[in-house]
Amino acid sequence: MPDHIHILVGMKPDIALSDLVRDIKANSSKFINKKGWVAGRFEWQTGFAAFSYSHSQLDAVVNYIKNQEKHHARLTFREEYIAFLKRFDVPYNPKYVFDPDDESET
Repeated sequence: MPDHIHILVGMKPDIALSDLVRDIKANSSKFINKKGWVAGRFEWQTGFAAFSYSHSQLDAVVNYIKNQEKHHARLTFREEYIAFLKRFDVPYNPKYVFDPDDESET
């Protein structure tokens, strides 16, 4: 998708998720900028979201990720994100979900 990614990662519990995401963002930004794949300088938005799933849900999650284009024909990224927050009972204030400058869809 042009405005976000889904990454499925199997992790050991002794790895901090924030460290993993920091490293993914830093290394992918350096790689994209070195390759010149975007006009200007590529940077990730501030923050991230992570949701955990059990091994028994692996096939469903993989299929969900594979079908992002179909899925986003029905829901915007913001709508999808808020649905995840609600599904996982994560309290949030809608005015803080996205910085309008970071969001390409309204």
